[in-house]
Amino acid sequence: MDEQDAIRRRLEELKVEHRDLDEAISHLADSMPFDQIKLQRFKKRKLFLKDEIASLEDQLLPDIIA
Repeated sequence: MDEQDAIRRRLEELKVEHRDLDEAISHLADSMPFDQIKLQRFKKRKLFLKDEIASLEDQLLPDIIA
């Protein structure tokens, strides 16, 4: 397996985790009363994942000189 395949596999794992966190945040926010600290932790993790996903996607795209 080459580096590109490893990046794609990791990217898919992060996207799944990001999607799962989105669902967890939605369920947590719908339940009353909800744990504000837990909700904030989920949101921070989701933002971290978003940044990681963007970074990996940038690695997969070839550099284009404009």
